[in-house]
Order: sequence, then structure tokens, then C-alpha cells
Amino acid sequence: MNNNTLRTLAPIALSLTLWSCGGDSSPAPAPVATAPSTPVAVDNSCLTTDANGTPTVVGSGLSGDPAAPEPASGYVVGHKLVYAKSYMVVANHPLASKAGCDVLKAGGSAADALVAVQAVLGLVEPQSSSLAGGAFLLYYDAKTKKVQAYDGRETAPAAATANYLRYIDDSTNLTTPVPSARASGRSIGTPGVMRMLELAQGDHGKLAWKDLFGEGTDLAANGFKIGGRMAAAIVSSASNLKRDAEAAAYFLDANGNPKPLGTTLTNPAYADVLRALASQGANALYTGPIAADIVAKIQVTVGADGSAITPGKTTLTDLKNYQAKRREPVCVTYRAYYVCSMSPPSSGGIGVLSTLGILENFNLGLYPPSNIDLEGGKPDVMGVHLVTEAERLAYADRDKYVADTDFVPLPGGSANTLLNKTYMRSRANLIDFSRSMGTAVAGNLGTIPLGIDKTPENGTTHISIVDKDGNVATMTTTVESTLGSYHMARGIMLNNQLTDFAASPTDSNGDLVANRVAPGKRPRSTMAPTMVFNGSGPGDFLMATGSPGGGTIIQYVAKTVVGALDWGLDAQQATSMVDFGASNSATTSVGGEHPNIDATNNGNNDPLVLGLRALGHTVSVSAQSSGIGTIIRKNVGGASVLTGGADPRREGIVLGDTYTP
Repeated sequence: MNNNTLRTLAPIALSLTLWSCGGDSSPAPAPVATAPSTPVAVDNSCLTTDANGTPTVVGSGLSGDPAAPEPASGYVVGHKLVYAKSYMVVANHPLASKAGCDVLKAGGSAADALVAVQAVLGLVEPQSSSLAGGAFLLYYDAKTKKVQAYDGRETAPAAATANYLRYIDDSTNLTTPVPSARASGRSIGTPGVMRMLELAQGDHGKLAWKDLFGEGTDLAANGFKIGGRMAAAIVSSASNLKRDAEAAAYFLDANGNPKPLGTTLTNPAYADVLRALASQGANALYTGPIAADIVAKIQVTVGADGSAITPGKTTLTDLKNYQAKRREPVCVTYRAYYVCSMSPPSSGGIGVLSTLGILENFNLGLYPPSNIDLEGGKPDVMGVHLVTEAERLAYADRDKYVADTDFVPLPGGSANTLLNKTYMRSRANLIDFSRSMGTAVAGNLGTIPLGIDKTPENGTTHISIVDKDGNVATMTTTVESTLGSYHMARGIMLNNQLTDFAASPTDSNGDLVANRVAPGKRPRSTMAPTMVFNGSGPGDFLMATGSPGGGTIIQYVAKTVVGALDWGLDAQQATSMVDFGASNSATTSVGGEHPNIDATNNGNNDPLVLGLRALGHTVSVSAQSSGIGTIIRKNVGGASVLTGGADPRREGIVLGDTYTP
């Protein structure tokens, strides 16, 4: 057995394999005659296939390996629906999907698999994810039939002020942090993802925590190849990475040039962090020498290139005191379904559910895509019009009212004020079939004097998982912008999550914004891990989905849910379908990267774009960068099975105990 073979095995399977390889020098017993046995079916679980349908190990480097580096592409056509008998994982990188699938195959729960996936994503997708980032998770426990939300959002340090991102010092230096708020230490929030995963795995795990880091550790120690999206991120960030000696040494060559696609990277410091997490739990990242190095990097004042950097005010006490939180998800009925998503401090769940609540007042089934193919067909003009108008109204309320509810309560003290059927109907009445509203006005939900905050958000990645017992996890995890704050400590990219706060505590009218900085506060997010159940409550699981995409996540998730529930698309078609949507502005986005959109001549040759413009939409055909991962349970041949789709705009794949129906 060679090292490459060992690397393809899950940690538990690996230990069993090594044990069976020997170590006992006793003579082998004489063979015992047995009756001919029935051939055992080959187990191709957690494998993918090459172009000829031959099973292929992800990460093997053999023909058909989806982890083989390729240039980043806006859209890869031909993704097919994947079927699995009892367990499935969809992640935005093949090596992460494999790590999660190996845990599921070894009998682990969805919570166990999440830990393994995150350990790999922070390594192979540092532009989107980090061990020192944040995450939001929805978890469905099949035994209790309960959906639990977990909040691993980063927090502002105890020394932060309302102007933490705006001024170097509130009293003595009213200039912007340098070289920018994002690239300074001020943007780095106290990380939350590992504390959150430890909490969720403690609630729902089946395997030992220490056994969930094997594949991530192996990849960090022995190497992986730079993929297309990572290579592009390094190129776009090269000048900023030079300020950090550790980041520069890792991502750039000796001449300061970006390491190219296909370069083998090893990250022994990251491997050591994973070993520490495995043996010590999440505390390894929040106390002791690793935490000290993270804090020291946040407090750096001079870059490796000699440039000034405004330090952050995070301390070891901030890390030690960080707490992940269990929260109640936000849930509503939508037609014949029960939909749950993430509660504040994410605005994503309320945004998605508000969009659906408004759309429930229209018969969207009348406006399905035409010419439905593997890529989801051609969206209908009126279908896109109604969805994007509903999103404008949802974003208007989100921008005004939603923030960390531990600091700023929602109107009426409950999401129901924003999501109840009567209010949704009143918002739907504002939609004109013949003309776009352009920009919506937030609803009048009381006398709360809050300003409007449209702070943009960026990067992220997503995972959807179902295990053998029917437990479901859908988690969106992030480092914020591409490669975060450009600060690196112990092989880990540090986030720039605090720039999701409003830089100014007031809007242009002088009204306080809900999403202003405060000590210990969590910045507003748009992450929206989402689950759908048949009926009027949790129990009959139907669908799990979510996406990266910063402030556009609400749009990506809404179009996927509508595609599946209203237009009958399968998990891959709904995921692949044209990304369309609108925040609260006059601009409607129609993803020009999609093969079913003609983006030439600014979209003026495309009937969908022309139809929307005729309704008053200002249409952008700029490429979209969703990373949707969807699992839908369905009956096939009388059996309940899982079907999955991975976004063709990213590198992810679907793995599980797959089969061909």
C-alpha cells in the first residue's frame, strides 16, 4: 500500500487498514477450505467518475480527478444530477467534499462531517474560508425533528468604539485606518467558526472530535495543488499580501510573483494547528500560543514592506471570552412547505423568507423557465420581474431593521413583525406587473429611529450535508473578502469580517444605524443556510441549500428555492439556473456567465434582458459568482433517495453513497 492510497482513506478507515497490514510476525494460519462465496458488490461510495464512467478517487491525480487544477471558469456546462442512497455532501472544493464524505462513510454524523470539511476548506479555499473566520449553521436532528441554528459569527473586540472602522482614534486622529479599514487590524473580528463547530459537534456528533482532522492535516503536511479560484485570488491580492511576511512567503515566489495554478503548496503551520485542535479542542485557537500569535498579528503596526498598518484592538481576553451561540432559526410556511433559515445577526434568513412571503401572493407556477435543460433553462421575464421586485422590498426592510439582536431588537421584538402573512401581503401589493419600482422603501414598523445601512459584503463558501440517519446540516462559512484582511498567522488567513459593520454609526440623515460597531457585537451578515420541509413544520425533510456571495446570497438562495418549489427544477437545475436578483437598487442582475444568457452587446441581443428593460429594469449582465450547494430528497422507484447539485460556477462536487437509477 503506497502513501497515495493511504491518503484516500478516511481517518477511521485508515487506522483499521494500518492495523490489518500487520505488525504480528507469527506464522499465518493454514488456509481453511470454504464454499464459493457470492461476489461482493464493489463499494464506490465517495468516489467520482471520469468521462468514461470509471470510478476515480478525488485527490488522486488520476484521470477524471476533479481536484486537478484548472483555470478558474465562470461556468462549466454539463453538471448532472447526482443520486445517493443514504448520505451526501456538497462543498465548494472537491477535496472538502471528499473529507466530509469519508466521515459519513465511516458512520459519522452530519455534524462530524462539517468539522472535516471546514478543516480542509480553510486550507484549499483560503480566499473564501478560514479556521479564524465565522459561520452560520442550521442543523436538523432527525430523531427530535428539531431545527437548531448555530451562530459562529465573529465579534468586535471589547475596546471597539462606534467609529472603530472610521477613525484611527476617536479623540486624536480622525483619519481612516491605513492602508484601509479592510487591510488594517481593525477589520479582523474575533473568530467564531471553530467554537461553533465544537458546540454543534458536541450536540450532534457520533465520532471522536480528534478523528475529524486527518484529511486536512495530511493535505497541509504533504501538499495540495493551487486550484483555479485560489490562483486568481493570489494574483488579484499580490500587492496586499506583500505587507505580511508569512502570507508573502506562502502565496508568492522568491521574486514576489504569485505562485501559479498547479503549484504544490504545503502548510506545516496549518497542519500543526489542526493537530492542536484535534488534541485540545477549539481552545487551542482561543487560548495559548496559537491565540497569542493571532492577537500579535492583529496588533501589527508595520508591514513587511515597511508600510504603516493601523493595529486592531483585539486581546487574548477577547479570544478567551468568545462564545458561539445556539439560536432559534427563522421559519415560515411557504405554500405547501415549511422553510427555515438563519436568524440574526444574519439578515440572510429574514431576507430569503421575506422574499418568499411576498412571492406567496403570486402564482409563480405560471412563469417557469422555458427550454429546461441541464443548466436550468431560460428564465421567464415575468418570473424574474416578480422575484426581483420581492427582493427589493425584502432588502429595504433588511437594510433598515436587521442587525445583531443581542444589541438592537427587531421591530416588535420578533422576526414575525417582518414576516407575518398580513405584512407580506401589504408588501406584495406594492408590486406592479407592468413596471419595476426601481428602489423600494422600508415598511413603517414603528418609531425605531434607525438609518439605512447598505454596507456591502463579499466572499464565503457553503456546505450542505445529509447523513445516514437523516440528519441534515447546511452551513455557510466565510473569511469575508478574498483572502480576508491579508494578515496570516500560523498558516491561517485572518478574516476582515468587521467591515460588514457600517463604518459610520449614523446614516446621511444622522439617524443611528442598527448595524453600527459596538464592543462584543456581531456584524450583520447575509449568509442564509436554508432548509425546506414538506408540510407545516419540520419532520419531512425535502431540501437543504445555501450559497456564498456576500450581499447577493439572498438572491442566489431565493432563485434556487423558487426554482425547486415553484418551477419543478431538480437539485442541479435549480442550482445551475441563471443567477438573477436585485438588492434594493434600480439594478437587476442577470448572470451573463450563464450559457443561456447572451451577454454580448450589453445583453441587448437577449430576450430576457430586453423584456426586463421594457419593464423599467436597469439590467446588468455582469458575471455572478454563486456557489450554491443543494440536496433534495425525492422518491425514485418507490425509494426515498437523495439528489444533489453543485454550482457550475465554482469547483465543488457532490459525493455520497452514489448510484445510477
